[in-house]
Amino acid sequence: MFTSNQFSGGPVRASDPGAGWLASLLGRSIKSAAGVNVTPELALSLTTLQACVSLLAESVAQLPLVLYRRDGDKRDAATDHPAYRLLRFQPNGWQTPFEYQEGQQIANGLRGNSFAFIERDEAARPTALIPLNPDRMTVLKGADGLPYYQFEGQEPMPQRLVHHVRWFSLNGYTGVSPVQLHCNAIGLGLAMQDHASSVFANGTHLAGVLERPAVVGGAELKALSPERVAQVKAAWKAEYAGRENAMKVAVLQDGMSFKPLSMTNVEAQLLEARGASALEVAQMYKVPPHKVGLLDRATNNNIEHQGIEFVVYTLMPWLKRFEQAYNRDLLLPSEWSEYYFEFNVAGLLRGDAQSRYEAYAKARQWGWLSVNDIRRLENLPPVDGGDTYLQPLNMVPAGWMPAPGDKPKAEALAEVEQILNR
Repeated sequence: MFTSNQFSGGPVRASDPGAGWLASLLGRSIKSAAGVNVTPELALSLTTLQACVSLLAESVAQLPLVLYRRDGDKRDAATDHPAYRLLRFQPNGWQTPFEYQEGQQIANGLRGNSFAFIERDEAARPTALIPLNPDRMTVLKGADGLPYYQFEGQEPMPQRLVHHVRWFSLNGYTGVSPVQLHCNAIGLGLAMQDHASSVFANGTHLAGVLERPAVVGGAELKALSPERVAQVKAAWKAEYAGRENAMKVAVLQDGMSFKPLSMTNVEAQLLEARGASALEVAQMYKVPPHKVGLLDRATNNNIEHQGIEFVVYTLMPWLKRFEQAYNRDLLLPSEWSEYYFEFNVAGLLRGDAQSRYEAYAKARQWGWLSVNDIRRLENLPPVDGGDTYLQPLNMVPAGWMPAPGDKPKAEALAEVEQILNR
């Protein structure tokens, strides 16, 4: 049972926008300067924002997450640990590991926080992770300085019962919502999207017009009847519209002329402004523009390095947040020195086949990778005798000279012969 004096003389809600200086930055209202009310769900209607959020969520969810056990300088997958099975096979009764991890990252990408209730057995080992809606969660700062979590006004829960991953924080307890933080930029993008839709719904967009003068040869022409206008339009469309009628020569009578209509400057500026808004959204999430379909300045010369930069500078911070939160929340303090979670990003950091094989050749030649080490990196099964590490024969300490009469030992000769005959 929790009482008010457990929270520093009163419930200090670390996530409450009404708590002083945090309200001055975010506030309860998320109405943008463009006059559009911005919510996480509405923000997803911006294609670039949805692409950024789903790209990060799918990238994090597809990576293998392994719980390792330290054994001196070695490490092994702790397959017998409950937390390993929890995140590797079934986090709860209805979600796959991919779905759970994707949902947690989506919550972070839109709201800056993700929460999950940790079900534990009698030995305090985690048995399930139940996702909780961030909009219904209040984070309380206890008198001990630790966070407590109140879901839908229920009894506050201690930290050991809630798995919490947060984006960068201004108060140390809750992450800032990207949608709230950038509501003006997102609202501007939504406003331009609505404006463009209204133009197409209510505006007039013509490929061209047929002009008929009022006077021809000094004689005033009578206006065409509505029926005749319809006949002229139908005849023009039948004769010149469509791909099969391209490049035909038109013959016009009664002084008529055809004037094509081009895009106006206002329309061109609207397209340019929407492109700038899309680029701004990509910057919010530190996503390279080419990853979300913004190819205006993309080239194929360094696309491999850009992909590696995406992993290192965009994806890796999120992975570290999840890894360390899993270590804190799913492992007992007595296990921290022995166990740790880690995402395997080797597959995303690999270059093309030629670059990989050249790197493997050097690593094999200089002795820090064995055949089986390389095969594991390529997701291949090990082979017999593949755990031998090579050492160049001409590598000796500086100034070393063999003593007269020194001969290689029989064991060394046998090892060299085995390597050469493999």
